[in-house]
This record gives sequence, C-alpha cells and structure tokens, in this order.
Amino acid sequence: MTYQNEIARAGDLISDRQDWDGIAPESVARMRLQNRFQTGLDIARYTAKIMRADMAAYDADPALYTQSLGCWHGFIGQQKMIAIKKHFGTTKGRYLYLSGWMVAALRSEFGPLPDQSMHEKTSVPALIEELYTFLRQADARELGMLFRDLDAAKAAGDAVATHRLLHRIDDYETHIVPIIADIDAGFGNAEATYLLARKFIEAGACCIQIENQVSDEKQCGHQDGKVTVPHEDFLAKIRAVRYAFLELGVDDGVIVARTDSLGAGLTKQIAFSREAGDIGDLYNGFLDCDPVDPAALAHGDVLISRDGVLLRPKRLPSNLYRFRPGTGEDRCVLDCIAALRNGADLLWIETEKPHIGQIGGMVSRIREVIPNAKLVYNNSPSFNWTLNFRQQVFDAWEKEGRDLSAYDRAKLMSVDYDGTDLGAEADERIRTFQRDAAREAGIFHHLITLPTYHTAALSTDNLAKEYFGEQGMLGYVRGVQRQEIRQGIACVRHQNMAGSDIGDDHKEYFAGEAALKAGGAHNTMNQFAA
Repeated sequence: MTYQNEIARAGDLISDRQDWDGIAPESVARMRLQNRFQTGLDIARYTAKIMRADMAAYDADPALYTQSLGCWHGFIGQQKMIAIKKHFGTTKGRYLYLSGWMVAALRSEFGPLPDQSMHEKTSVPALIEELYTFLRQADARELGMLFRDLDAAKAAGDAVATHRLLHRIDDYETHIVPIIADIDAGFGNAEATYLLARKFIEAGACCIQIENQVSDEKQCGHQDGKVTVPHEDFLAKIRAVRYAFLELGVDDGVIVARTDSLGAGLTKQIAFSREAGDIGDLYNGFLDCDPVDPAALAHGDVLISRDGVLLRPKRLPSNLYRFRPGTGEDRCVLDCIAALRNGADLLWIETEKPHIGQIGGMVSRIREVIPNAKLVYNNSPSFNWTLNFRQQVFDAWEKEGRDLSAYDRAKLMSVDYDGTDLGAEADERIRTFQRDAAREAGIFHHLITLPTYHTAALSTDNLAKEYFGEQGMLGYVRGVQRQEIRQGIACVRHQNMAGSDIGDDHKEYFAGEAALKAGGAHNTMNQFAA
C-alpha cells in the first residue's frame, strides 16, 4: 500500500469517529508505516518467504549465496544492517546469525560461560526479540527522517523533491531480514525442544539450527569431548521443530540440521535396531568393537550381535562408547542424508578447518542421494585462517614441485611471510573462499559465528590503549568520533540513533504546538549536521 493510500485509509477511519478530535490521518499513516511488523510471527512468516526464495535462487545459480554475521546484542545487529543498506543499497542476501556460543559467553545471568548449553535457554529467544526490536526501530528512524525531508520539501514548494521522497517512502526496504537462530542440541528432550522452538518462532525466528549432540554433554563444535546421539533421537527433535513451525502458521520455516560427527568420537547410546541395515544398525556399525568369546564374558559386559558375531563395544568409565577412528566423514554423510529425508532443509557440517576439498567431497556424496542438498557453513573464528590457507598453498606448491626453500611450513604464521608470493596467494584464496565454496562445495549460506565478539574486544583494546595513555581525549576523537563523521556512521548522532527524533515526532502528533521537543537549537547533536 502506498503512503498516500495509507493516509486515505486512516482518514476514512477517523472521519467515522467524531470524538477523535486532533487525530491526524497523516500522522497515523506514518506511525503505521514505521511499525509494519506487529508481532514476531509477522516477522517469521515474512522472513521465511525471503529465505525460501533465496534457497531457490541459489539452486539455480550458486553465485547467489547468502551471508550473515553473528550478533550478540540488538544494537550490533541494527548497526550491521544499517551499514549494509548504506554500502550496498539493499539487504538482499544478508541475514542475521544468533550464536549460542555468544549467548553463553555474553548474555547469561551466571556470567561468562563456555558453549555447553548451561545458559538460560530463554535468553536465546529474548535475544531474537531484542534484535528485531532494534531493527524495527531502525525502520522507524529512517522513515522518520524521510518524513521530515518530505515536510521540508512540501514547505519549500519543491514538487520534484516531494515526488522523489514519496517514491522512496513507497519503495522503502525494511531492515528486517531472516535470522538463523542456534537452539544448540535442543536443551532437553524432544518436548523441551518443541517448547523452546515455539519461543524462538514467536520472537521472530524463521530458521532454527539444531545439532546432533547429547544435550547434557553439549560442547562447542570446535572443542573436544563431543558426544552424538543416534539418528532417531535427533530426528525426533527435527520433527519437534517442524511441528512448532506448523502449529504457529510459519509453513515456510527453515530447519538447519548440524552434524558434529566429524569431530565427535563418542556416543552415549547404542542405537535401537529392528533389522540389519536400518538406520540404527548403520549407526552401531561405526562403534569400535572387539570380538567376544562367549566363554570369556566379563561382569557387566554390554554386547551386540552382527552377522552372527558377538561384539563388545568399547565403553569408557564415563559410560560413553567410542566410534572407530577414521569414520567421521562417513558418519557425517549418513547424518546429513537422514536429516534431509526427515524434515531438515539445510545442513551444517562442523569441520576442523576451512578446506573446500574436504567440504565438497562430503557434499558430493550427499548429493548422490539428495541432489539439491546445500549447506550453511561456519566461517569460524576458531580457525586460524592465515595459517590454514598458507599451509594449503604450501602443500599445493609442493605437489607442483615448486621451490619452497624460502618457506618454513611450521612457521608460516610469521609476519615475515606477509609480503611474500605465498602470503598473497593465501590471502586471495581467503578472499574468494565464500564464492568458491558456494560453487564447489554446495554452501548456500556463509556465516561467521563470533565476529562481533572479536571486533568489540579489538576496538575496546585500541581505545583503552589510546585514551588511558598519552593521547588522552585525542585517542577517542581521532580514533572514533572523527572516523564516524568522515565515514558517515549514523550513530555519531547517538541521540537520533536512540530515538530522540522519533520521540519528538510523537510529541508533536500528541500535543501539537505545545510539544516540548528535544531537537531544538540548543541540542548539541546539531554540531554533526554538516
């Protein structure tokens, strides 16, 4: 609906109420446009359709991959989307990512926690709601600025500017984008997963990522000690998430099934198997077992039978069972196929390094069974990207027979290699990694889980070094404020960013000429108008 039509609709409503003296149709229209999304479910339904369209576009052309950055606060997510609109003119193909790791480390009432699902599970939907609150405010702020410009153009009698601004208002692109939200291993059984998924969706999540680890043994995907569950247990949770989407009317909701099997060498359970070759039997087939002589059974032995042979799975004092070494990739492939056959839409394979050949090899095997299989991939800060890619280039050059006498593979992280040909090629491979992996390894969505955790630490360190050192106030002015002004960072006018001008508009709607507004001549934010 156009701006003018919205004004007319509000006018019709108000004209029927003789007791609504002083209610202006144009003010009503503006407030409605500034708050287009009334509930989290509105957001989830809207963004799910965007994500489904993006998935279809990627299937047709792998160059159309999507991206996101992990955000641990609503303000961080808001500033990311404002920056994307400023630099690229559109939010298309750019999402939000909500990392359970960052919720644990930064948002728990217990204080900083490791990524082991010990944080309050309701803190995750609370962050989803917070992110969308800040994005909705970004819409209200930006549209409010357009309305002010429109008023100025009308007051000046500038018909061309008025027409241009009306067109910009009608074609306005919201900051609201899809979010991929991390539900860890579901925080309990399938019922607990369903209940929490409902909270995610009601807060606005159109996409939920769930992993196949044991909930009470949950570990970060890039740490040791990971324990997986049999497929049927994981599939029950995938179904629980799907039911939550369908119950709430988000029929296009997206489920990302994450497998940690590549780095997980343990399981808590021996899967139930009805017959040879079923999914439980395939899972048990990866167990590390020893043949057993029935005459030599030990007290407390747990045994399984396979093809008439009695086997003893290797069990640890923790009651966990070990998988055979070297089975990680095969388990990943089986996990992914089972998940896609049972309600998942996208895959996440947590790897130990960013290697396109390794990822692509697994995806090729999955696509032999599920041709349109595609991945969400963690471009993780846990990887040493510089070292990994310099080693990949070193190994490739060694295979080609090139002279590597100037390089020490064990010391390739050294600054001494920054200006070398090897360093330059490694950096180029890092630069094109997302594009190349989207084409060669089936990666639909590239994300960095924890980038804003690191940028907050780095920028704070730089400011503290300057401000508390010899530079004093110049450390802030030169390193922060002057850069904000010259780079056009919107929050340099922090009162405006926090909603002061929106509040002034509302005061004028409510009180007319009697409104006491903050944005007058004595507001110091006017110093940044130039």
